[in-house]
Amino acid sequence: GAVPNKQYDYDHREDVGIYLDKDYVNRRLDVLRAAYEDNKELAAYLAGPAVVEEFGEEPFAPRECRAAITLSKKQQKLSVECADRTGRLTNEYIRGDERSFTIIAYPKPYIGKNFARIFRETVKLNNLDYRKYETMQQIIIDVLDKASYVRVAGMNGNETEMIVALNELKDPEHETNFENCVADVNIPVGEVFTSPKLKGTSGLLHAPRIYLGGLKYVDLKLEFSAGEIVKYSCKNFADDDLNKKYIEDNLLFHHKTLPLGEFAIGTNTTAYRMARDFKIEQLLPILIGEKTGPHFAVGDTCYSYEEDIKSYNPDGKAIVARSNDYSDLRDTEPDKAYFHCHTDITIPFDELEGVYAVMMDGEQTAIIEKGLFVLEGLEELNEPLRK
Repeated sequence: GAVPNKQYDYDHREDVGIYLDKDYVNRRLDVLRAAYEDNKELAAYLAGPAVVEEFGEEPFAPRECRAAITLSKKQQKLSVECADRTGRLTNEYIRGDERSFTIIAYPKPYIGKNFARIFRETVKLNNLDYRKYETMQQIIIDVLDKASYVRVAGMNGNETEMIVALNELKDPEHETNFENCVADVNIPVGEVFTSPKLKGTSGLLHAPRIYLGGLKYVDLKLEFSAGEIVKYSCKNFADDDLNKKYIEDNLLFHHKTLPLGEFAIGTNTTAYRMARDFKIEQLLPILIGEKTGPHFAVGDTCYSYEEDIKSYNPDGKAIVARSNDYSDLRDTEPDKAYFHCHTDITIPFDELEGVYAVMMDGEQTAIIEKGLFVLEGLEELNEPLRK
């Protein structure tokens, strides 16, 4: 049900600090393993969730309460350790390479007076013809697969200037870096996404105003070097230390840094138009929001615990960019392989100077420029953007 007092919940989010210690972590994991052992046959048959999300509730901009319980540095490390060990333990009994999911979202009446119209538009965008998007997205992938890296630049107050390095394809005739994602499990369409090569990925990712995990961020800036966050800031509070703590608690989840786990280009311009027409950009769930422009995810790749499963795009090419320098450690140093978080940060089309595929010789091909798709064959995607 709805949370009657979000500030209360936020203030008490780290009450575990009253008792969190090594003994608690070990005991918790022992009990969890015992529970899985008692139900291992059921766990093995778990295929994954089928989820209907709801959206429309106003996002939350918390105030900092200095009296709230917070985790010490030692407890933060324990919290990260507990999440990591819990994730790996769960994967022993509910294998990531044997499960999937499906998810869709609809608005609730509290979205406001336009609920009926927004609901109809949501039904429309949830039922867009995936075959059209599959074809158009393949046009984008064919260009990206020739590139050494992608350059993304912002405009209209968005200072983003990112270089996203791509993995080298050993057999371009049969391999691809990008998944052509339509609406088979992740509804609605559509996006193309990859696991970036960390070395060579750098720059500034800027979101003037964004909501992540139901929390508001003002002027969020993340600086990357070698594919990892090296500097971060926001302007939610007057105190810079509180701003950094806000990011550390709610975006980094107490990790010292996070890698860029995903780069994607969302193609659902119908959803973008709906959000702009009804002024509900901040109310969209990430399930829809991530499809309304290019986005970057900090944390794990989209293939956690599934790196060794072969999968193919509709054109028959194998998707090979499934891992990075961290998840490559999954067999040798599993405690360093995963972060157990994945947060998408989307740049809307009207803040996008351009997305460019840059080849080995420095030649670049524009995919999006001045907020519009420019590749031949993508004209239909621009119709909602031009309205």
